Amino acid sequence: MTFGKRLRFLRKKRNMTQKDLADRFNLGESTIGMYERDEREPSFEFVRQLADFFNVTTDYLLGRTDNPSPPESDIPEELNTLAKINQLIKEYGIEQMGFFDIEKWKSLSEEEIEEIIKHFEWVVHKAKEKNKDSSEE
Repeated sequence: MTFGKRLRFLRKKRNMTQKDLADRFNLGESTIGMYERDEREPSFEFVRQLADFFNVTTDYLLGRTDNPSPPESDIPEELNTLAKINQLIKEYGIEQMGFFDIEKWKSLSEEEIEEIIKHFEWVVHKAKEKNKDSSEE
């Protein structure tokens, strides 16, 4: 399978339009179309960014393997954990929701802010518990 076909498959799997993907990477929609039709080749840097975004290997994108994920044993534990968090952000569409867009946070109500604070406090509490448990070992 060609790079273009893999890109199209991954984009559609994520329910994204060519425009969605182009906007995500600040490219023109026609550029994504040309990549998908194999009329244009992306830079190495863009291939790497796509691999990170879709949580696949560059070898998979380039058609060198049919296995989209690297072998688990080759990934250090901390990177594997970060990859899982990154995948959750993508699966839940947090990137598309504007979660990382500070301007959108300005329009939150007091109740919404309180809810977010409670979630952050819970995450901090769990991290402290984990750190305490690991220091006692």
